[in-house]
Amino acid sequence: MITENAINDKKDFQLIVITGLSGGGKTRAVRYLEDLGYFCVDNFLPAFIVPFVDLISSKFKKVALVVDARGGAFFAELSGSLHQLKEKGWLYKLLFLDASDEMLVARFSETRRRHPLMKEEMTLLESINKERCLLREIHDQSDNIINTSNLAPEQLKKRITTLFVEHEVRDASMIISIISFGYRYGIPMDADLVFDVRFLPNPHYIDALRELNGLNKEVQDFVLGKSVTQEFLKKFSGFISYLVPHYQKEGKSSLTVAIGCTGGRHRSVAISHELCKYLQNLNSHIIERHRDLEKDEARYKQKDPL
Repeated sequence: MITENAINDKKDFQLIVITGLSGGGKTRAVRYLEDLGYFCVDNFLPAFIVPFVDLISSKFKKVALVVDARGGAFFAELSGSLHQLKEKGWLYKLLFLDASDEMLVARFSETRRRHPLMKEEMTLLESINKERCLLREIHDQSDNIINTSNLAPEQLKKRITTLFVEHEVRDASMIISIISFGYRYGIPMDADLVFDVRFLPNPHYIDALRELNGLNKEVQDFVLGKSVTQEFLKKFSGFISYLVPHYQKEGKSSLTVAIGCTGGRHRSVAISHELCKYLQNLNSHIIERHRDLEKDEARYKQKDPL
């Protein structure tokens, strides 16, 4: 189960730096990693890698960055930035996406996109060869190289999963994301199922609990200690257990369940956190996320908030 809690141990932080030829499949690769719970950034400048990792590691356990020739002259700083990461004790994997010249030409012709290194006097093939020269050093430093010339999208997804995702995730039959949210800020657009838990007693109106959130034991005890909550959890977990195999039968590989309360701070957070525990017996990978947990902190410090 993935949570967005602070990562205190550098050994628990996973960074994947993705690079390679334009048209080699980097966009697909980062999309697959994002679906598997990675925080992903495309077209990242190498000079910012070290300060970015120092910052992002306090919130996310898994991060993937795409760094390639689109960075222009800044791309030359990649090797130095990776060396700085090692000196500071950060672990990372360098993934290189490659493809044959023939396949790259075909892909650019199909999409009608301009190669990032192409100039007026250059042909597409000359641009590809120039990029190969630019990337030769980083290619040789890469931990993993995937040639996508003859790989279908699903085959590339399988390779990415095999290389970088934990054993328990690879074996999981479905990825289930449980997201808490506040109706005040809108329903998550990517939700497959939405459940409203505003029928539960609200800690918001108890002075001792208002400034806390659903990850605090006091709030959890208040919300989960009610018989209506326990009955809901049992029925909900049974409902999801019933749905998952039917979704799988239709080819669905991920399910996003949104749990909402008024502000997304107390009830929805406590319920989402507990639901993840209930669903651990399924052959699925559970991702826990609290979208609105830290929003509008001032509201909860007022004596009589609206």
